[in-house]
Amino acid sequence: MDRAFPEGAVAIFGGSGGIGKGVAVEFAKAGTNVAIFYRSKKEVAEAAAEEIRAIGRSATIHQADVRNYGEMETGFAEAVKAHGRVHSIVWAAGPVVAQVNIADWALDQFRASMEIEAFGFYHAARIVIPHFRQQGGGSFVHLGSGGHDWWPHLDGLSVAPKACNESLIKGIAKEEGVHEIRANSILVGVIDAGQFKIGQKEGYFDENWERNVKAMLPIKRWGKPEDIGKAAVFLASNDANYVTGQTLSVAGGFGV
Repeated sequence: MDRAFPEGAVAIFGGSGGIGKGVAVEFAKAGTNVAIFYRSKKEVAEAAAEEIRAIGRSATIHQADVRNYGEMETGFAEAVKAHGRVHSIVWAAGPVVAQVNIADWALDQFRASMEIEAFGFYHAARIVIPHFRQQGGGSFVHLGSGGHDWWPHLDGLSVAPKACNESLIKGIAKEEGVHEIRANSILVGVIDAGQFKIGQKEGYFDENWERNVKAMLPIKRWGKPEDIGKAAVFLASNDANYVTGQTLSVAGGFGV
């Protein structure tokens, strides 16, 4: 059988987050090495790397603020030096955002979301595409939002910037397919990790909110980080070698 992945590593931006860490572990279980990118949670990133090493795969951590192109360049070069090649990128970076109506967004809130999500992802794409071309191909997997299918009340600061990335994913797929570079997106639903946990603690994802959202789901439970990880592994692997420019909703049927 062909290997699921080429030699080298997957680079996960936001790999120290609740979902990102789960994704990183699933890639290690699938048999590839992992480069974890983080901004400030060094201890969490190192704990994730140790979990991956315990599985028997190599793991490195790289600090970079995705808003800073120079830091991204340096971090990616370090990952390539450590692993020899990066064969896939998973974009799991993103800010914790307030739940606010569009008319009430502070200008700084929208700017911050766009700079981290949209500018950050473009920084990654601009840096990584030449490497993928040189290596004969590669894969982008973007973690988007289930809100792409059905606008979720108050969550626009997350959904709107990710919508920009959905367009970039299709553009990359169309322009770079000739170089065997693929690009796909996972529409992420409510996952029992990350921002959802923060929202529970802060009280805006309360019992009433949970009841109302579950009423819209065909599958009446929340997803887990490994659900996203397994979908990302598929899209990045050779099993999906003829899949590009697509979205896969992992959201319990949200929007159906």
